[in-house]
Amino acid sequence: MSTPVHRAPTRPSSVATLTSVRQRREGSRGASPSGSSAEHAFLRFQSSVGNRAATAAVQRVRSASGERAAEGAGTVREEATGGGGADGARQRKSYRDRIAALLDRFKKNLEPTDNAVKGGQTPTNAALTHQAAATADGALKNDSAISGTSAGGWNLLTEATGVVVSGMDAYKSMKDSRRNEDGAEHHTANRRARTKGTDAAVGAVSSGSYGAAIAKEATKVQGVANAATAAEASGALSAVTGLAKGARALVRVGGAASKYKNLKDLGDANVVNAELLARLDREVHGAVNRAEVARAEVYARLDAAEAYPHEGWQQGVDAAFATFEREFRGIRPAEEAYRRAVKDTADLSRVQKYAMKKQAAKIGKETFGGVMGEPVKAAAGVMTLVTATGALASNPAGWILAAVGAGLVLGTTGYKAGRAATKRYEEVRHPERWAPEGEAPAEAAPRTDSLKHALKFWKKVSKGERQAMARKIYGLAAGPDVPGSGSTTPELRQSARELLIALKAGPAQHKLDAEAWELTLNDPAKRDGWVKEIAEQLASG
Repeated sequence: MSTPVHRAPTRPSSVATLTSVRQRREGSRGASPSGSSAEHAFLRFQSSVGNRAATAAVQRVRSASGERAAEGAGTVREEATGGGGADGARQRKSYRDRIAALLDRFKKNLEPTDNAVKGGQTPTNAALTHQAAATADGALKNDSAISGTSAGGWNLLTEATGVVVSGMDAYKSMKDSRRNEDGAEHHTANRRARTKGTDAAVGAVSSGSYGAAIAKEATKVQGVANAATAAEASGALSAVTGLAKGARALVRVGGAASKYKNLKDLGDANVVNAELLARLDREVHGAVNRAEVARAEVYARLDAAEAYPHEGWQQGVDAAFATFEREFRGIRPAEEAYRRAVKDTADLSRVQKYAMKKQAAKIGKETFGGVMGEPVKAAAGVMTLVTATGALASNPAGWILAAVGAGLVLGTTGYKAGRAATKRYEEVRHPERWAPEGEAPAEAAPRTDSLKHALKFWKKVSKGERQAMARKIYGLAAGPDVPGSGSTTPELRQSARELLIALKAGPAQHKLDAEAWELTLNDPAKRDGWVKEIAEQLASG
Protein backbone atom coordinates (compact mmCIF):
# COMPACT_ATOMS: atom_id res chain seq x y z
CA MET A 1 0.00 0.00 0.00
CA SER A 2 1.14 3.52 -0.63
CA THR A 3 1.80 5.96 2.13
CA PRO A 4 -1.44 7.76 3.15
CA VAL A 5 -1.77 11.49 2.63
CA HIS A 6 -1.50 13.55 5.81
CA ARG A 7 -4.34 15.96 5.09
CA ALA A 8 -4.96 17.16 8.63
CA PRO A 9 -2.27 19.87 8.61
CA THR A 10 -2.83 20.72 4.92
CA ARG A 11 -6.57 21.18 4.62
CA PRO A 12 -6.95 23.38 7.69
CA SER A 13 -4.19 25.55 6.25
CA SER A 14 -6.12 26.04 3.00
CA VAL A 15 -9.41 26.56 4.82
CA ALA A 16 -7.75 29.08 7.11
CA THR A 17 -6.47 30.94 4.10
CA LEU A 18 -9.93 30.97 2.53
CA THR A 19 -11.43 32.18 5.79
CA SER A 20 -8.82 34.93 5.91
CA VAL A 21 -9.78 35.99 2.41
CA ARG A 22 -13.46 36.08 3.34
CA GLN A 23 -12.68 38.11 6.43
CA ARG A 24 -10.65 40.56 4.38
CA ARG A 25 -13.54 40.85 1.94
CA GLU A 26 -16.07 41.48 4.69
CA GLY A 27 -13.74 43.89 6.36
CA SER A 28 -13.14 45.80 3.13
CA ARG A 29 -16.88 46.22 2.72
CA GLY A 30 -17.77 47.14 6.25
CA ALA A 31 -14.83 49.09 7.56
CA SER A 32 -13.64 52.46 6.38
CA PRO A 33 -9.94 53.10 5.77
CA SER A 34 -8.09 54.48 8.69
CA GLY A 35 -7.29 58.16 8.62
CA SER A 36 -3.94 59.86 8.85
CA SER A 37 -2.31 60.79 12.12
CA ALA A 38 -3.34 64.40 11.52
CA GLU A 39 -6.98 63.33 11.20
CA HIS A 40 -6.76 61.32 14.42
CA ALA A 41 -5.26 64.30 16.20
CA PHE A 42 -8.02 66.57 14.94
CA LEU A 43 -10.69 64.07 15.99
CA ARG A 44 -9.23 63.89 19.49
CA PHE A 45 -9.12 67.68 19.62
CA GLN A 46 -12.66 67.92 18.29
CA SER A 47 -14.00 65.48 20.86
CA SER A 48 -12.38 67.40 23.68
CA VAL A 49 -13.47 70.95 22.79
CA GLY A 50 -16.53 70.39 20.62
CA ASN A 51 -17.36 70.82 16.91
CA ARG A 52 -17.87 74.59 16.94
CA ALA A 53 -14.66 75.37 18.80
CA ALA A 54 -12.67 72.99 16.61
CA THR A 55 -14.02 74.61 13.44
CA ALA A 56 -13.22 78.10 14.74
CA ALA A 57 -9.68 77.02 15.62
CA VAL A 58 -9.09 75.57 12.16
CA GLN A 59 -10.42 78.73 10.52
CA ARG A 60 -8.12 80.89 12.66
CA VAL A 61 -5.12 78.77 11.65
CA ARG A 62 -6.08 78.98 7.98
CA SER A 63 -6.57 82.75 8.18
CA ALA A 64 -3.20 83.23 9.85
CA SER A 65 -1.51 80.99 7.28
CA GLY A 66 -3.18 82.86 4.43
CA GLU A 67 -2.05 86.24 5.83
CA ARG A 68 1.53 85.01 6.20
CA ALA A 69 1.45 83.60 2.68
CA ALA A 70 0.08 86.88 1.31
CA GLU A 71 2.76 88.88 3.15
CA GLY A 72 5.48 86.60 1.81
CA ALA A 73 4.11 86.82 -1.72
CA GLY A 74 3.95 90.61 -1.48
CA THR A 75 7.59 90.75 -0.33
CA VAL A 76 8.69 88.58 -3.23
CA ARG A 77 6.78 90.75 -5.73
CA GLU A 78 8.28 93.93 -4.29
CA GLU A 79 11.79 92.50 -4.50
CA ALA A 80 11.21 91.32 -8.06
CA THR A 81 9.64 94.51 -9.38
CA GLY A 82 11.35 97.10 -7.25
CA GLY A 83 7.98 98.12 -5.76
CA GLY A 84 7.50 101.10 -8.10
CA GLY A 85 5.46 100.71 -11.29
CA ALA A 86 3.80 97.46 -10.30
CA ASP A 87 2.55 98.92 -7.02
CA GLY A 88 1.20 101.96 -8.85
CA ALA A 89 -0.62 99.79 -11.39
CA ARG A 90 -2.09 97.64 -8.65
CA GLN A 91 -3.15 100.74 -6.73
CA ARG A 92 -4.87 102.20 -9.79
CA LYS A 93 -6.62 98.89 -10.42
CA SER A 94 -7.68 98.77 -6.80
CA TYR A 95 -9.17 102.28 -7.08
CA ARG A 96 -11.08 101.33 -10.24
CA ASP A 97 -12.43 98.17 -8.63
CA ARG A 98 -13.46 100.06 -5.50
CA ILE A 99 -15.17 102.80 -7.51
CA ALA A 100 -16.98 100.22 -9.66
CA ALA A 101 -18.08 98.32 -6.54
CA LEU A 102 -19.35 101.50 -4.87
CA LEU A 103 -21.27 102.56 -7.99
CA ASP A 104 -22.75 99.08 -8.36
CA ARG A 105 -23.92 99.09 -4.75
CA PHE A 106 -25.28 102.64 -5.16
CA LYS A 107 -27.28 101.53 -8.20
CA LYS A 108 -28.66 98.48 -6.41
CA ASN A 109 -29.73 100.67 -3.51
CA LEU A 110 -31.62 102.88 -5.97
CA GLU A 111 -33.35 99.98 -7.72
CA PRO A 112 -36.06 99.13 -5.14
CA THR A 113 -37.40 102.69 -5.17
CA ASP A 114 -36.90 102.91 -8.92
CA ASN A 115 -38.98 99.78 -9.45
CA ALA A 116 -41.71 101.16 -7.21
CA VAL A 117 -41.70 104.40 -9.22
CA LYS A 118 -41.91 102.53 -12.54
CA GLY A 119 -44.56 100.12 -11.35
CA GLY A 120 -46.69 102.45 -9.26
CA GLN A 121 -46.02 106.15 -9.52
CA THR A 122 -45.55 106.36 -13.28
CA PRO A 123 -48.83 104.63 -14.25
CA THR A 124 -50.64 106.64 -11.57
CA ASN A 125 -49.22 109.87 -13.02
CA ALA A 126 -50.41 108.79 -16.45
CA ALA A 127 -53.92 108.21 -15.11
CA LEU A 128 -53.93 111.60 -13.35
CA THR A 129 -52.68 113.31 -16.49
CA HIS A 130 -55.49 111.74 -18.48
CA GLN A 131 -58.02 112.83 -15.86
CA ALA A 132 -56.67 116.37 -15.88
CA ALA A 133 -56.88 116.53 -19.67
CA ALA A 134 -60.40 115.12 -19.71
CA THR A 135 -61.72 117.51 -17.05
CA ALA A 136 -59.52 120.52 -17.90
CA ASP A 137 -58.35 120.57 -14.26
CA GLY A 138 -55.31 122.84 -14.24
CA ALA A 139 -54.36 122.16 -10.61
CA LEU A 140 -54.44 118.39 -11.09
CA LYS A 141 -52.43 118.76 -14.28
CA ASN A 142 -49.80 120.78 -12.42
CA ASP A 143 -49.61 118.29 -9.53
CA SER A 144 -49.26 115.30 -11.83
CA ALA A 145 -46.54 117.13 -13.78
CA ILE A 146 -44.57 117.81 -10.60
CA SER A 147 -44.91 114.16 -9.56
CA GLY A 148 -43.88 113.04 -13.05
CA THR A 149 -40.79 115.25 -12.91
CA SER A 150 -39.65 113.68 -9.62
CA ALA A 151 -40.34 110.17 -10.94
CA GLY A 152 -38.40 110.87 -14.13
CA GLY A 153 -35.52 112.29 -12.10
CA TRP A 154 -35.25 109.14 -10.00
CA ASN A 155 -35.49 106.92 -13.07
CA LEU A 156 -32.81 108.95 -14.82
CA LEU A 157 -30.43 108.77 -11.83
CA THR A 158 -30.82 104.99 -11.58
CA GLU A 159 -30.46 104.43 -15.33
CA ALA A 160 -27.46 106.75 -15.71
CA THR A 161 -25.66 105.06 -12.82
CA GLY A 162 -26.37 101.72 -14.47
CA VAL A 163 -24.88 102.97 -17.74
CA VAL A 164 -21.64 103.89 -15.97
CA VAL A 165 -21.46 100.58 -14.06
CA SER A 166 -22.21 98.53 -17.17
CA GLY A 167 -19.67 100.49 -19.21
CA MET A 168 -16.93 99.95 -16.64
CA ASP A 169 -17.79 96.26 -16.38
CA ALA A 170 -17.80 95.89 -20.17
CA TYR A 171 -14.40 97.55 -20.43
CA LYS A 172 -12.91 95.32 -17.74
CA SER A 173 -14.40 92.19 -19.30
CA MET A 174 -13.09 93.21 -22.73
CA LYS A 175 -9.57 93.50 -21.31
CA ASP A 176 -9.94 90.10 -19.64
CA SER A 177 -11.12 88.63 -22.92
CA ARG A 178 -8.09 89.98 -24.76
CA ARG A 179 -5.73 88.74 -22.06
CA ASN A 180 -7.23 85.23 -22.32
CA GLU A 181 -7.36 84.58 -26.04
CA ASP A 182 -9.17 81.24 -25.76
CA GLY A 183 -10.65 78.81 -23.29
CA ALA A 184 -13.35 79.15 -20.65
CA GLU A 185 -11.93 82.41 -19.25
CA HIS A 186 -12.04 83.98 -22.72
CA HIS A 187 -15.62 82.96 -23.40
CA THR A 188 -16.89 84.08 -19.99
CA ALA A 189 -15.21 87.49 -20.27
CA ASN A 190 -16.12 87.97 -23.94
CA ARG A 191 -19.75 87.15 -23.35
CA ARG A 192 -19.91 89.44 -20.33
CA ALA A 193 -18.30 92.26 -22.33
CA ARG A 194 -20.99 91.96 -25.02
CA THR A 195 -23.81 91.71 -22.49
CA LYS A 196 -22.66 94.65 -20.40
CA GLY A 197 -21.89 96.69 -23.50
CA THR A 198 -25.44 96.14 -24.72
CA ASP A 199 -26.73 97.03 -21.24
CA ALA A 200 -24.83 100.31 -21.41
CA ALA A 201 -26.17 101.11 -24.90
CA VAL A 202 -29.79 100.33 -24.01
CA GLY A 203 -29.36 102.22 -20.73
CA ALA A 204 -28.11 105.27 -22.64
CA VAL A 205 -31.21 105.25 -24.85
CA SER A 206 -33.40 104.76 -21.79
CA SER A 207 -31.65 107.65 -20.04
CA GLY A 208 -32.48 109.85 -23.00
CA SER A 209 -36.10 108.75 -22.74
CA TYR A 210 -36.22 109.66 -19.05
CA GLY A 211 -34.56 112.99 -19.79
CA ALA A 212 -37.24 113.74 -22.38
CA ALA A 213 -39.93 112.72 -19.88
CA ILE A 214 -38.51 115.18 -17.35
CA ALA A 215 -38.51 117.91 -20.00
CA LYS A 216 -42.11 117.07 -20.92
CA GLU A 217 -43.32 117.30 -17.32
CA ALA A 218 -41.27 120.46 -16.70
CA THR A 219 -42.94 122.22 -19.64
CA LYS A 220 -46.32 121.36 -18.14
CA VAL A 221 -45.32 122.82 -14.80
CA GLN A 222 -44.06 126.00 -16.39
CA GLY A 223 -46.96 126.24 -18.83
CA VAL A 224 -44.62 126.53 -21.79
CA ALA A 225 -46.30 126.84 -25.16
CA ASN A 226 -44.29 124.06 -26.79
CA ALA A 227 -45.48 121.42 -24.27
CA ALA A 228 -46.99 119.38 -27.12
CA THR A 229 -43.61 119.20 -28.86
CA ALA A 230 -41.94 118.00 -25.67
CA ALA A 231 -44.67 115.39 -25.25
CA GLU A 232 -44.11 114.20 -28.81
CA ALA A 233 -40.36 113.84 -28.23
CA SER A 234 -40.91 112.05 -24.93
CA GLY A 235 -43.44 109.64 -26.44
CA ALA A 236 -41.16 108.88 -29.38
CA LEU A 237 -38.14 108.14 -27.17
CA SER A 238 -40.28 106.07 -24.80
CA ALA A 239 -41.53 104.01 -27.73
CA VAL A 240 -38.00 103.49 -29.08
CA THR A 241 -36.73 102.46 -25.63
CA GLY A 242 -39.57 100.01 -25.08
CA LEU A 243 -39.09 98.43 -28.49
CA ALA A 244 -35.32 98.15 -27.98
CA LYS A 245 -35.74 96.46 -24.61
CA GLY A 246 -38.44 94.20 -26.00
CA ALA A 247 -36.24 93.19 -28.95
CA ARG A 248 -33.37 92.42 -26.63
CA ALA A 249 -35.62 90.30 -24.42
CA LEU A 250 -36.79 88.45 -27.53
CA VAL A 251 -33.17 87.63 -28.39
CA ARG A 252 -32.65 86.30 -24.86
CA VAL A 253 -35.76 84.16 -25.13
CA GLY A 254 -34.45 82.75 -28.41
CA GLY A 255 -31.10 81.91 -26.80
CA ALA A 256 -32.73 80.24 -23.81
CA ALA A 257 -35.10 78.29 -26.08
CA SER A 258 -32.14 77.09 -28.14
CA LYS A 259 -30.35 75.88 -25.02
CA TYR A 260 -33.49 74.18 -23.74
CA LYS A 261 -33.89 72.31 -27.03
CA ASN A 262 -30.24 71.26 -27.04
CA LEU A 263 -30.54 69.94 -23.49
CA LYS A 264 -33.77 68.11 -24.25
CA ASP A 265 -32.24 66.50 -27.35
CA LEU A 266 -29.56 64.89 -25.17
CA GLY A 267 -32.22 62.60 -23.70
CA ASP A 268 -32.65 61.45 -20.13
CA ALA A 269 -29.30 60.33 -18.73
CA ASN A 270 -30.87 57.28 -17.08
CA VAL A 271 -32.20 56.06 -20.42
CA VAL A 272 -29.13 56.99 -22.48
CA ASN A 273 -26.76 55.21 -20.09
CA ALA A 274 -28.99 52.20 -19.34
CA GLU A 275 -26.86 49.89 -21.49
CA LEU A 276 -23.68 51.07 -19.76
CA LEU A 277 -25.13 50.34 -16.32
CA ALA A 278 -26.37 46.95 -17.50
CA ARG A 279 -22.90 46.07 -18.83
CA LEU A 280 -21.18 47.11 -15.61
CA ASP A 281 -23.74 45.11 -13.62
CA ARG A 282 -22.99 42.06 -15.76
CA GLU A 283 -19.28 42.57 -15.14
CA VAL A 284 -19.91 42.51 -11.38
CA HIS A 285 -21.88 39.27 -11.63
CA GLY A 286 -19.26 37.82 -13.94
CA ALA A 287 -16.48 38.62 -11.48
CA VAL A 288 -18.45 37.03 -8.63
CA ASN A 289 -19.19 33.92 -10.69
CA ARG A 290 -15.56 33.50 -11.72
CA ALA A 291 -14.50 33.78 -8.08
CA GLU A 292 -17.07 31.14 -7.10
CA VAL A 293 -15.84 28.81 -9.83
CA ALA A 294 -12.24 29.33 -8.71
CA ARG A 295 -13.19 28.64 -5.11
CA ALA A 296 -14.95 25.44 -6.12
CA GLU A 297 -11.80 24.41 -7.98
CA VAL A 298 -9.75 24.81 -4.80
CA TYR A 299 -12.06 22.51 -2.88
CA ALA A 300 -12.20 20.05 -5.77
CA ARG A 301 -8.42 19.75 -5.83
CA LEU A 302 -8.37 19.25 -2.06
CA ASP A 303 -11.01 16.53 -2.31
CA ALA A 304 -9.12 14.85 -5.17
CA ALA A 305 -5.91 14.91 -3.16
CA GLU A 306 -7.74 13.21 -0.28
CA ALA A 307 -9.34 10.53 -2.45
CA TYR A 308 -6.38 9.89 -4.75
CA PRO A 309 -3.14 10.89 -3.03
CA HIS A 310 -0.31 11.69 -5.40
CA GLU A 311 2.88 13.68 -5.56
CA GLY A 312 2.54 17.37 -6.47
CA TRP A 313 -1.01 17.76 -5.13
CA GLN A 314 0.08 20.71 -2.97
CA GLN A 315 1.31 22.66 -5.99
CA GLY A 316 -2.03 22.13 -7.73
CA VAL A 317 -3.96 23.40 -4.72
CA ASP A 318 -1.71 26.44 -4.45
CA ALA A 319 -2.19 27.26 -8.14
CA ALA A 320 -5.98 26.94 -7.81
CA PHE A 321 -5.97 29.12 -4.73
CA ALA A 322 -3.88 31.78 -6.52
CA THR A 323 -6.47 31.82 -9.31
CA PHE A 324 -9.28 32.21 -6.77
CA GLU A 325 -7.49 35.04 -4.99
CA ARG A 326 -6.93 36.88 -8.29
CA GLU A 327 -10.57 36.52 -9.31
CA PHE A 328 -11.77 37.56 -5.85
CA ARG A 329 -9.66 40.73 -5.98
CA GLY A 330 -11.42 41.66 -9.23
CA ILE A 331 -14.84 41.80 -7.58
CA ARG A 332 -14.35 45.01 -5.63
CA PRO A 333 -13.12 47.17 -8.57
CA ALA A 334 -16.08 45.97 -10.61
CA GLU A 335 -18.49 46.80 -7.80
CA GLU A 336 -16.94 50.23 -7.30
CA ALA A 337 -17.12 50.99 -11.02
CA TYR A 338 -20.81 50.04 -11.06
CA ARG A 339 -21.66 52.09 -7.96
CA ARG A 340 -19.78 55.12 -9.31
CA ALA A 341 -21.56 54.85 -12.67
CA VAL A 342 -24.97 54.66 -10.96
CA LYS A 343 -24.16 57.75 -8.87
CA ASP A 344 -22.74 59.69 -11.83
CA THR A 345 -25.76 58.83 -13.97
CA ALA A 346 -28.12 60.09 -11.28
CA ASP A 347 -26.05 63.29 -10.90
CA LEU A 348 -25.98 63.82 -14.66
CA SER A 349 -29.75 63.42 -14.87
CA ARG A 350 -30.21 65.86 -11.98
CA VAL A 351 -27.97 68.61 -13.40
CA GLN A 352 -29.51 68.23 -16.84
CA LYS A 353 -33.01 68.70 -15.40
CA TYR A 354 -31.77 71.68 -13.39
CA ALA A 355 -30.27 73.28 -16.51
CA MET A 356 -33.54 72.80 -18.39
CA LYS A 357 -35.49 74.30 -15.48
CA LYS A 358 -33.20 77.36 -15.47
CA GLN A 359 -33.72 77.92 -19.19
CA ALA A 360 -37.50 77.47 -18.89
CA ALA A 361 -37.58 80.00 -16.04
CA LYS A 362 -35.53 82.44 -18.10
CA ILE A 363 -37.91 82.09 -21.03
CA GLY A 364 -40.84 82.89 -18.73
CA LYS A 365 -39.19 85.89 -17.06
CA GLU A 366 -37.96 87.43 -20.30
CA THR A 367 -41.29 86.82 -22.04
CA PHE A 368 -43.44 88.48 -19.38
CA GLY A 369 -41.04 91.24 -18.32
CA GLY A 370 -39.39 92.01 -21.65
CA VAL A 371 -41.14 90.62 -24.73
CA MET A 372 -44.59 91.56 -23.41
CA GLY A 373 -44.00 94.24 -20.77
CA GLU A 374 -41.61 96.53 -22.60
CA PRO A 375 -43.50 96.65 -25.95
CA VAL A 376 -46.71 97.44 -24.06
CA LYS A 377 -44.90 100.35 -22.46
CA ALA A 378 -43.71 101.31 -25.95
CA ALA A 379 -47.32 101.28 -27.12
CA ALA A 380 -48.11 103.62 -24.24
CA GLY A 381 -45.40 105.90 -25.57
CA VAL A 382 -46.97 105.80 -29.02
CA MET A 383 -50.33 106.74 -27.50
CA THR A 384 -48.64 109.65 -25.74
CA LEU A 385 -47.24 110.74 -29.10
CA VAL A 386 -50.67 110.52 -30.74
CA THR A 387 -52.50 112.35 -27.95
CA ALA A 388 -49.92 115.13 -27.75
CA THR A 389 -51.89 117.15 -30.26
CA GLY A 390 -55.01 116.82 -28.13
CA ALA A 391 -56.92 114.85 -30.77
CA LEU A 392 -57.28 111.88 -28.46
CA ALA A 393 -56.81 113.62 -25.14
CA SER A 394 -59.82 111.91 -23.59
CA ASN A 395 -58.69 108.43 -24.65
CA PRO A 396 -57.47 106.48 -21.61
CA ALA A 397 -55.61 103.88 -23.72
CA GLY A 398 -52.20 105.50 -23.07
CA TRP A 399 -52.24 105.31 -19.31
CA ILE A 400 -53.92 101.87 -19.33
CA LEU A 401 -51.15 100.52 -21.53
CA ALA A 402 -48.57 102.16 -19.28
CA ALA A 403 -50.15 100.52 -16.24
CA VAL A 404 -50.27 97.07 -17.88
CA GLY A 405 -46.69 97.28 -19.10
CA ALA A 406 -45.45 98.53 -15.74
CA GLY A 407 -47.36 95.76 -13.98
CA LEU A 408 -45.74 93.05 -16.13
CA VAL A 409 -42.27 94.48 -15.62
CA LEU A 410 -42.80 95.04 -11.90
CA GLY A 411 -44.21 91.54 -11.40
CA THR A 412 -41.19 89.97 -13.07
CA THR A 413 -38.84 92.16 -11.05
CA GLY A 414 -40.62 91.22 -7.84
CA TYR A 415 -40.34 87.52 -8.66
CA LYS A 416 -36.61 87.87 -9.31
CA ALA A 417 -36.10 89.82 -6.09
CA GLY A 418 -38.02 87.24 -4.05
CA ARG A 419 -36.04 84.35 -5.51
CA ALA A 420 -32.75 86.13 -4.86
CA ALA A 421 -33.71 86.88 -1.25
CA THR A 422 -34.62 83.22 -0.67
CA LYS A 423 -31.28 82.09 -2.06
CA ARG A 424 -29.37 84.56 0.10
CA TYR A 425 -31.25 83.27 3.15
CA GLU A 426 -30.44 79.63 2.36
CA GLU A 427 -26.82 80.52 1.64
CA VAL A 428 -26.14 81.42 5.28
CA ARG A 429 -28.95 79.55 7.04
CA HIS A 430 -28.22 76.17 5.41
CA PRO A 431 -24.59 76.36 4.20
CA GLU A 432 -24.29 72.57 4.23
CA ARG A 433 -26.92 72.25 1.49
CA TRP A 434 -24.71 73.46 -1.35
CA ALA A 435 -21.24 73.17 0.22
CA PRO A 436 -18.48 71.80 -2.05
CA GLU A 437 -17.81 68.09 -1.66
CA GLY A 438 -14.89 67.36 0.59
CA GLU A 439 -15.05 70.73 2.33
CA ALA A 440 -16.47 71.39 5.77
CA PRO A 441 -19.49 73.73 5.45
CA ALA A 442 -19.52 77.04 7.27
CA GLU A 443 -21.40 77.34 10.53
CA ALA A 444 -25.10 77.99 10.02
CA ALA A 445 -26.18 81.53 10.89
CA PRO A 446 -29.10 82.20 13.26
CA ARG A 447 -32.49 82.86 11.73
CA THR A 448 -32.37 86.60 12.49
CA ASP A 449 -28.95 87.04 10.87
CA SER A 450 -30.10 84.97 7.90
CA LEU A 451 -33.09 87.23 7.38
CA LYS A 452 -30.86 90.30 7.55
CA HIS A 453 -28.56 88.77 4.94
CA ALA A 454 -31.55 87.96 2.73
CA LEU A 455 -32.50 91.66 2.69
CA LYS A 456 -29.06 92.70 1.40
CA PHE A 457 -30.32 92.92 -2.18
CA TRP A 458 -27.03 94.39 -3.40
CA LYS A 459 -25.17 91.15 -2.65
CA LYS A 460 -24.96 88.28 -5.09
CA VAL A 461 -25.35 84.63 -4.09
CA SER A 462 -21.92 83.00 -4.21
CA LYS A 463 -22.63 79.62 -2.59
CA GLY A 464 -26.00 78.59 -3.92
CA GLU A 465 -27.54 75.82 -5.96
CA ARG A 466 -26.31 77.11 -9.31
CA GLN A 467 -22.68 77.13 -8.16
CA ALA A 468 -23.09 73.62 -6.72
CA MET A 469 -24.54 72.36 -10.00
CA ALA A 470 -21.69 73.99 -11.92
CA ARG A 471 -19.16 72.14 -9.75
CA LYS A 472 -21.05 68.90 -10.28
CA ILE A 473 -21.09 69.30 -14.07
CA TYR A 474 -17.39 70.11 -14.12
CA GLY A 475 -16.61 67.08 -11.93
CA LEU A 476 -18.42 64.82 -14.40
CA ALA A 477 -16.87 66.38 -17.51
CA ALA A 478 -13.33 66.86 -16.17
CA GLY A 479 -10.49 64.62 -17.31
CA PRO A 480 -8.92 61.77 -15.34
CA ASP A 481 -6.07 63.98 -14.10
CA VAL A 482 -8.49 66.18 -12.12
CA PRO A 483 -8.81 64.99 -8.49
CA GLY A 484 -12.13 63.26 -7.90
CA SER A 485 -12.85 62.67 -11.60
CA GLY A 486 -10.50 59.79 -12.34
CA SER A 487 -13.13 57.10 -11.62
CA THR A 488 -15.75 58.52 -13.99
CA THR A 489 -16.37 56.13 -16.86
CA PRO A 490 -15.43 57.43 -20.33
CA GLU A 491 -19.03 57.10 -21.52
CA LEU A 492 -20.42 59.28 -18.71
CA ARG A 493 -17.57 61.76 -19.10
CA GLN A 494 -18.49 62.10 -22.76
CA SER A 495 -22.17 62.60 -21.87
CA ALA A 496 -21.21 65.39 -19.46
CA ARG A 497 -19.12 67.05 -22.17
CA GLU A 498 -22.05 66.89 -24.55
CA LEU A 499 -24.01 68.69 -21.83
CA LEU A 500 -21.37 71.44 -21.83
CA ILE A 501 -21.70 71.79 -25.60
CA ALA A 502 -25.50 72.02 -25.22
CA LEU A 503 -24.93 74.83 -22.69
CA LYS A 504 -22.87 76.68 -25.33
CA ALA A 505 -19.57 76.13 -23.52
CA GLY A 506 -18.04 73.91 -26.18
CA PRO A 507 -14.93 74.18 -28.38
CA ALA A 508 -16.53 76.65 -30.81
CA GLN A 509 -17.34 79.16 -28.06
CA HIS A 510 -13.87 78.78 -26.53
CA LYS A 511 -12.09 79.19 -29.88
CA LEU A 512 -10.40 75.80 -29.51
CA ASP A 513 -10.43 72.55 -31.43
CA ALA A 514 -11.96 69.53 -29.73
CA GLU A 515 -8.64 68.10 -28.54
CA ALA A 516 -7.40 71.37 -27.02
CA TRP A 517 -10.82 71.91 -25.40
CA GLU A 518 -10.65 68.50 -23.76
CA LEU A 519 -7.13 69.26 -22.52
CA THR A 520 -8.46 72.31 -20.66
CA LEU A 521 -10.99 70.03 -18.96
CA ASN A 522 -8.12 67.79 -17.86
CA ASP A 523 -6.12 70.66 -16.33
CA PRO A 524 -6.72 71.06 -12.57
CA ALA A 525 -5.36 74.62 -12.74
CA LYS A 526 -8.32 75.66 -14.94
CA ARG A 527 -10.95 74.31 -12.55
CA ASP A 528 -12.08 77.70 -11.15
CA GLY A 529 -12.40 79.22 -14.61
CA TRP A 530 -14.47 76.28 -15.78
CA VAL A 531 -16.80 76.36 -12.77
CA LYS A 532 -17.39 80.10 -13.28
CA GLU A 533 -18.03 79.54 -16.99
CA ILE A 534 -20.57 76.77 -16.36
CA ALA A 535 -22.37 78.82 -13.70
CA GLU A 536 -22.65 81.72 -16.18
CA GLN A 537 -24.01 79.47 -18.91
CA LEU A 538 -26.59 77.94 -16.59
CA ALA A 539 -27.96 81.41 -15.86
CA SER A 540 -27.78 82.82 -19.39
CA GLY A 541 -29.76 82.19 -22.52
